[in-house]
Amino acid sequence: MVNSAADQLRRILHLIPHLADGEAHAFDEVARRAGMDRAMILGDIQSISERFEAPGGFVEGLQIYVDADELTLVPNHFLRPMRLTRSELLALELGLAMIRAERPPEEHGAIDGARARLRTVIARLPDEQFAEDCRLASLSPAGDLEHLRLLRDAFRARRKIRLGYRKGSEEEASTRVVCPYGIVFAGAMWYAVAYCESSEGLRVFRLDRVESVEPLEARFESPRGFSVDQVVRDGRAFRAEKSGTLRVRYSPRIARWIAEREAKPLDADGSLTLEHPLVDSDWAVRHVLQYGPDATVLSPPEVKAELVRRLEAME
Repeated sequence: MVNSAADQLRRILHLIPHLADGEAHAFDEVARRAGMDRAMILGDIQSISERFEAPGGFVEGLQIYVDADELTLVPNHFLRPMRLTRSELLALELGLAMIRAERPPEEHGAIDGARARLRTVIARLPDEQFAEDCRLASLSPAGDLEHLRLLRDAFRARRKIRLGYRKGSEEEASTRVVCPYGIVFAGAMWYAVAYCESSEGLRVFRLDRVESVEPLEARFESPRGFSVDQVVRDGRAFRAEKSGTLRVRYSPRIARWIAEREAKPLDADGSLTLEHPLVDSDWAVRHVLQYGPDATVLSPPEVKAELVRRLEAME
């Protein structure tokens, strides 16, 4: 039987609803119903217990008991009926409203239709305590929406802006005049691709690090043939003075998941070594830390040094 991560996930999603009832199940019966052998079932159960966070993405709250002949899964989330609560439906409606504000007019009709259907369903459900609060939200983690609007207006009008910007490694914001060549959304983050007059070069500014935006009267012209595709690689916004590369080795414990996601072959020992465009040390450290001891920075040296500094600061 094929044993890719995708196949394993399908088996797990098939097994859990049948087993997660808190009752003991005989291994022989489970294997017969699932068309699997005992070793494969144990491997899948082990994956559930180990991969409760990224990149596996399994939920917490599932207790697993294994003895010589029986298997028991005591669920938490799976006990709840598979339907959305009023709070969850309100969150979906809010999400659609936020998406609508960012999409072009030709897409508004489909979004409005989905919101209308959600409102119809919501109206039929009983009220929940604090349910109205679910219509309130903040975009602060991803950046200020007003800053995004001003940046877009300046981009459309081809006007320069005075930008207050704080780099990830700095405590104070600096002020610079920039020409916004494009506004892009990549890697769950908004960016302004702009020519910076202070550094005399093209730069990429993350919206969540923008502290002030002041439109100016002066205008600019984008370079002939310029495209934001030049600074977006593999869904990530990237720009640096020199082309940089982050090399990371992922341990065999997590490598298979990442290899399938990135469509890359595993190394002979089951590990995976990948090269990523190096945006900055701050991004690289965040990327590596999310995998804990299962990710090792091979290069460049400055990222390894920054990672050591961050870890020492946590002690």
